[in-house]
Amino acid sequence: MSRSSLVMLLLFFASGVAALVYQVLWVRELGLLFGSTARAAAITISVFFSGLAAGGWFWGRRAARLGSALRWFGILELLVAASAIGYFVLVDIYFAAYPALYGVVGGNTLLDTLLKAAVAFSILFPPAFFMGGTLPLMSHHLVSRHGRLGATGALTYATNTAGSACGALIGGMLLPPLIGFQLAYLTAVTVDALVGVCCMVYSRADAGNRTERASVERPPVACIVHSHTGVGSRTEEAPVERPSPANASGGDRPAEPDGTIWPRRVVWIIAFASGFATLAIEVIWTRLFSQVLQNSAYTYALVLSTFLLALAAGSLLASFLARFRSLHDTVVLTVLLILAAGATALSPWLFFHATDGFGYVGAQTGWSGYIPSVVSLAILVMFVPGVLLGAVLPYLMRLLQRWNGAAGDAIGRLVSADTVGAIVGSLAGGFVLLPLFGSWRSLTMLAAVYPAILAFFAVAVRVPFRWGFGFSAAMLAVALLTVNPHALSRYHFGVRGNETLVEEIEGTHATAAAVDTAAGNRVIRVNNYYTLGSTGALHSERNQSVIPLLLLPPARDVFYLGVGTGITAGAGLSFPIETLVACEILPEVISLSQSHFARWNNGLFSDDRATVHADDGRICLSRSEKTYDLIVSDLFTPWRHGIGNLYTLEHYRIGYERLNDGGMYVQWVPLYQVSELELGMIARTMDEAFPEVRMWRGDHYASRSIVALVGHRNPQPIDIDAIADRASRVLGSEPGAYSQAMVLRHYAGNVTEAGVFADYPVNTDNNPHIEYTAPRTHRDEAAGDAYFLTGNRRELMYQSLRDALPADRDPALSLLNTRQLGYVAAGHAFSRYSYRTGTGRAHAAAPHRDDFRSKSPITEREALTPAHYLERDL
Repeated sequence: MSRSSLVMLLLFFASGVAALVYQVLWVRELGLLFGSTARAAAITISVFFSGLAAGGWFWGRRAARLGSALRWFGILELLVAASAIGYFVLVDIYFAAYPALYGVVGGNTLLDTLLKAAVAFSILFPPAFFMGGTLPLMSHHLVSRHGRLGATGALTYATNTAGSACGALIGGMLLPPLIGFQLAYLTAVTVDALVGVCCMVYSRADAGNRTERASVERPPVACIVHSHTGVGSRTEEAPVERPSPANASGGDRPAEPDGTIWPRRVVWIIAFASGFATLAIEVIWTRLFSQVLQNSAYTYALVLSTFLLALAAGSLLASFLARFRSLHDTVVLTVLLILAAGATALSPWLFFHATDGFGYVGAQTGWSGYIPSVVSLAILVMFVPGVLLGAVLPYLMRLLQRWNGAAGDAIGRLVSADTVGAIVGSLAGGFVLLPLFGSWRSLTMLAAVYPAILAFFAVAVRVPFRWGFGFSAAMLAVALLTVNPHALSRYHFGVRGNETLVEEIEGTHATAAAVDTAAGNRVIRVNNYYTLGSTGALHSERNQSVIPLLLLPPARDVFYLGVGTGITAGAGLSFPIETLVACEILPEVISLSQSHFARWNNGLFSDDRATVHADDGRICLSRSEKTYDLIVSDLFTPWRHGIGNLYTLEHYRIGYERLNDGGMYVQWVPLYQVSELELGMIARTMDEAFPEVRMWRGDHYASRSIVALVGHRNPQPIDIDAIADRASRVLGSEPGAYSQAMVLRHYAGNVTEAGVFADYPVNTDNNPHIEYTAPRTHRDEAAGDAYFLTGNRRELMYQSLRDALPADRDPALSLLNTRQLGYVAAGHAFSRYSYRTGTGRAHAAAPHRDDFRSKSPITEREALTPAHYLERDL
């Protein structure tokens, strides 16, 4: 291959990098507009792939008539860049208009889906349409110079796919934390523009050189060679297509040397089936990886890039095989399809054993060791099967080189058929196979697609002994369809040791399970390891509603962002509220909560005042025309992919706009899952969105505590008499000093006035620091290189608030008398006592116990120890 062609491949690699950076950022940004649901993601991907398919078909058909294919490739790259720039304008318009548009379609699922599809189409289809034309045009340019459509086309495809693998890494885990999403997007635009300009400049120079050579040598004009036996050249400005001498059958039915006839429609059907199976398998594999990884932005990028790299390697394999003229295409395709079926069918067992029975990968590994562990697992499970899956489509290009026709047209049609299959496969994998058959059966069923392809082409192309061959392949497909992986089906996600499974759901969004633990508690676990609530934390989960509802004057309208077990939202129904709206992104969790937690969630699914939506909470809130007295944002695992969107300045400003006068936005934070860095960024970001932010303890546990960051729309000093009166009426607690002390012990400090988090960065949609720092903290904490805010670090954080702003100078406490300020100090003392006792240092805890008693009401001083107080907390 000439130096100029290598330069073209390098530019096409860069084009692939930019394409995946776009895709990663488009999926994320439209997730902020539509919600991070499976349905919204499916709409985005489907529209993007539809643009690629339409562009490949449209531009491929015109490749031979456009003059210089390279020049038009450059033009398309510039059009991609230009239409990608238009994304900024359109997205801003839609962010402003989408709530009103949603108000028109209401809660109708079909109309809402059509609205999202129309919005996504207007944003994504134009650049994807231009992007889809780049492969057929570049392939046309290179094949016209080197011949051998099979080898050259597959190599071109491999190069672009390898660029996509790099783009997934760059756009998913490298550029955003360094320069933010907008600059990362503009970087991709710049790369595309540079590629376009370089190709246009080179095409002019190349045309001039070829004209000069033609004037001296005057060779005859030749067509692209469509056989295994020769290499031709032609001038693109005056293309002439002639029948290939190897195409004895002519036209639409090229034949192999052994007489095997390959109708063109058969190749399109095989391409469609290959795309269907490949993308459906990727969907199932992604779900399996989510059961053993931290599911952060980093792990998603690593898994995706590994899969794409395997497909690129498969394309290289196809290019290598296509160079051997003696190989029979029927034999090669048969071997590839059988090996692909076997590798796919074996992948569940390989995954199970590689993870030691779905053990958490890198459980005690720091960040520097965790990334290699994830990459190793992804390569072990996906690479060999991915190579085989990825070799099928590009090898079909070898069949196309025996047809009379332009290379760009052949490859454009081929890739379009594959992409349409990929759209159907991704939808079928996520919305049909997983919910109906689960991960194990889905993979064996998808493995059956490959022998089914064998059976189909054995009959359709008239291979020797076609009926016997086809029957054998069909029997293999039936065998795979009926395989029941009993050893694997006995494993239930989320169940450990001697725990009892109540119900398991492998749904469209996640795999969720309700489990009874050995301690007698019932929990919900999502994707094997993430606990979304437990009856064992009944006291703490109810506090997440009780504390903020006590702080407000009687609240009428309350919004919950997250449902989990429903215990927290259900506790709100004990108060005299009028409406309660709760949004939970995982429909599987809502189903488990409704079916198995009715004893504890206080009529959440039967009370007429309550409405529960299966949707993204941020989107529910942003498109709501209603305003609320209280918004409660649940505990979230901060390192999980997409969760960082719930801690951004833009989200908190939406919350501020949805509050009534005097309303509060309550962000619960698990101190046992954040370091001071993450807590500081959340507090600093809320402080930017609300006039005042205060911190309240959710419990007085020894170590694994939660806190509420309460953003006030119109901050007022704490009216403890009114709060105590509500506590006595709603909770039945003893009125007066007892109720006052019970509430004030939870007050931790005034975040805004203390200013201890003022120097931390603000978390925004463009610079989502938490999404990229929390995963690192999570892994480094496991290795002892970072620390969550538990134990003594929690107490030091509380102490920093008190030192920066003593209680007697806190404007939030300005209405309290000296005795009531003592109740606040008693809460600090009890927190220290609880920590010391939890570490087994009873002697060190004694002074804090005495301090607590001295500052508590007289009745408690005589009859209530701190241990009893913990039982009788809110």
